[in-house]
This record gives sequence, C-alpha cells and structure tokens, in this order.
Amino acid sequence: MIAYVKGIIEDITEDNVVVDMNGFGINVRISADTASRLPGIGEEAKLYTYTCVREDAFLLYGFLSRNDLEIFKKCITVNGIGPKGALAILSVMDADTLRFAILSGDIKAISKAPGIGARTAERLILELKDKLKIDDTMIDREIVQTALNTSVADNAQISEAVEALVSLGYGRTESIKAIKAIDNIETLDSGAILKDALKKMF
Repeated sequence: MIAYVKGIIEDITEDNVVVDMNGFGINVRISADTASRLPGIGEEAKLYTYTCVREDAFLLYGFLSRNDLEIFKKCITVNGIGPKGALAILSVMDADTLRFAILSGDIKAISKAPGIGARTAERLILELKDKLKIDDTMIDREIVQTALNTSVADNAQISEAVEALVSLGYGRTESIKAIKAIDNIETLDSGAILKDALKKMF
C-alpha cells in the first residue's frame, strides 16, 4: 500500500522511528538492527515499508533496504511468525545472515531471537529453504556450499573446521562467518583454521 516513507527523523527507539513527512509524524516499526543503522535525529531517512492493517491498528514496518523488506515478507508467510516475530529475528541478524542461516539449517542462530524457539526456527528453515536462492545472498558461493554440506575436495579443511566449531557449541552461521574472515585460509590446515576461527569468536 505504502512503498516507502522519506522524511526527517524526529525520534528513534529500539523498535520505532518517527519520520516527519511534510509536518506529519509517521510511526514506523523497525528492528533493533535498523535502529542502529539509521542516521541521527534531524537527518533524512528513507524506509521501505510493509503495511499491516488490523481491526484495531494500522501499522507500518520499515527497512533500510529492499533486501531486508523481502526477507521480512518471506518470514511472515511462515505459520507462527507474525510481523513482531520477523522483526525480532531481524534484530539479531541482517537479511543476508538470516538467508545464510536458513540455507545452512542453523536453528541455533535463528532461535537467538527473542520469542523464537527452536521449533519455530526449524519451521522457518523448512518452509523457506526451498524459496531462497544462494545467489540471493552476498556470501561467497564456496563457503555457502560448505555450509550446505556439499563441500568440494578443495574445501575439506574448511568443512572439518566448521564441524569442529559446531561440535564445540557454536552455531554453523557464526562458525562459517568467522572462518570466512581468516586471511590466506587456502594455506592453512584444518587445525590452524580452527585456531584462528576461535580467536575471532571472542
């Protein structure tokens, strides 16, 4: 209904921003991640919006990118996840990280969101995994293949290190992100990769 709002930020809280549009203050619900990335009060912002109309309310949910908006819209198609739950998920991870978690089946990472338990996270993965494409993410294709347990021979050390981190209790998503940040990884064996990845966890 409303594609986006653009105006001056009048107020920001963890879950809401007030945008002044030609003298009208518009309340827009946002995630904590979006709140942290917004410019300051008095600055101009543009938020892509999703309109939720209920019997007792007319709510706008806002996002800084179409990417965030699209994954939000996918999340709310899952039974048991409404706009509030989808925002909670996007408060603990950005859109690409969430896609990555879904593709890699990382229940632990998704269930870190407030109000999202393991069963709900599992249902989200089951219902959305086939609806997402690897190309939708900004994550390196080979790393994603490793996360999907389709590793190639050249990634055997990476795969071993990922599994070792998971066995230590880390989520698959955060494990692979830590490994992805290691320099000259192709020259390291799995033990060295694991050691460097553990350093990046702290």
